[in-house]
Amino acid sequence: MTDKILVVDDELDMLNLLKRSLEPELDCFVDTAATAEEALKLLNYGWYDLVLADIKMPGMGGLELLRIMRDEYPETTVIMMTAYGDIDTAVEAMKSGAYDFITKPFEHDSLIFRLEKGLERSRLKKENLRLQRNCSSDYLFENLVGKSRKMKQVYESIQMVAKTDMTVLVRGESGTGKELVAKAIHDLSERKDKPFVAVNCPTVPENILESELFGYKKGAFTNAFGDKKGLFQEAGTGTIFLDEIGDISPSIQTKLLRVLQEKEIKPLGASKAVRVDVRVIASTNQDLEEKIKQSQFREDFFYRLNVLPINLPPLRERREDIPLIANHLLEKHCAQLDKPLKTLSPRLLELMTNRTWEGNVREMENIIIQGILYAPDEEIKPRNVGFTEERPPLSEGESDYQGLLYKEAKEQNLKHFNTTYIGKLLQDNQGNVTRAAQQCGLERQALQQIMRRYGIKAEDFRSNFFNHISK
Repeated sequence: MTDKILVVDDELDMLNLLKRSLEPELDCFVDTAATAEEALKLLNYGWYDLVLADIKMPGMGGLELLRIMRDEYPETTVIMMTAYGDIDTAVEAMKSGAYDFITKPFEHDSLIFRLEKGLERSRLKKENLRLQRNCSSDYLFENLVGKSRKMKQVYESIQMVAKTDMTVLVRGESGTGKELVAKAIHDLSERKDKPFVAVNCPTVPENILESELFGYKKGAFTNAFGDKKGLFQEAGTGTIFLDEIGDISPSIQTKLLRVLQEKEIKPLGASKAVRVDVRVIASTNQDLEEKIKQSQFREDFFYRLNVLPINLPPLRERREDIPLIANHLLEKHCAQLDKPLKTLSPRLLELMTNRTWEGNVREMENIIIQGILYAPDEEIKPRNVGFTEERPPLSEGESDYQGLLYKEAKEQNLKHFNTTYIGKLLQDNQGNVTRAAQQCGLERQALQQIMRRYGIKAEDFRSNFFNHISK
């Protein structure tokens, strides 16, 4: 869909000039308004991706128009034009909600660059809102969110193993949603109407875990004043989920092996075993094969658990799912915290997409909650959640391209090359695009196109640059 821009300025020559130049340059549709009042009428009739407005106009000024738009059209990106030297007014405009400002007289390339960035922001905001509306239905699978190839494989595995009654081992880093996978398997199985009992193994001391799992008889130990059913019996003919099973001791492993082999448990102090008909799903974030080598995990128990393995990918290996998950969590926690639905700023969404996420979805969930509580207005910005503008350091062993598709890695490499190569050209030629183009063997127009694509500004390499459009 073609972008729509509304230009507001009281000088008709400027309106006509901008309409003629912007439409072919940005491949967009441009409407014009000579007053702020006329602009409001046009805004009332239809959607605009970006508004470029002069600050000083007869009647209603640009700042008043900006404040009205902030309240009535908060999703529209606004860039203000101001006279050269009137920086205080421009700062006031930014505080009032303007995305950017440009001083008159301005250079054409600089204006195009700012408008391209503004339009990019608008596209991200629209995509953000679309994801908020659609992710819960289009990309939600049994409370798991994602549309990446790796997550689609997880969904297929869940559907496949849910039809069986075999033991499942869910493997993945902390915070990837292993319990959600276990619950999805249960909910899609024939046991869905039976209990689902989750046990967080590392949080239960070893001397208590056995009695919790298998129960005990009266008098089995001090303070055992009566019989108690264990969690296996509580699950009945449902499902028991043994979370982080890699952390349990070898003695408990031995007893669980008997459950998997014989389908029976023996409560503490009991003389006879009790038959159980329960499905076992386990999870781990540990390298069980390495623990077997170190004699910390029983090999026979591992093979009994690992009948149907499901591997959950970390967030850094499915970055395309990050906006979907972020918006899903945003909607979920705004409702739970009884807060109005907020949005994530395009810049924050970009930083989140590039983050390594050592804590995966759980870490993201904490950050989303912080943003909901700390952001003073409807848009959550990087500073509201303690993000810096720099990408967090890469994890040990992670390359710049880890977790990226081929096309994404290629684009990242091209951006680095063009920024470095063209930046050196412009530096050597003091920002003169014509001379830089001649030196590298490109047409001036072709070089400008590359510069616009990668956000390279000629004025950054000049000590003084000429103004081509004046008022």
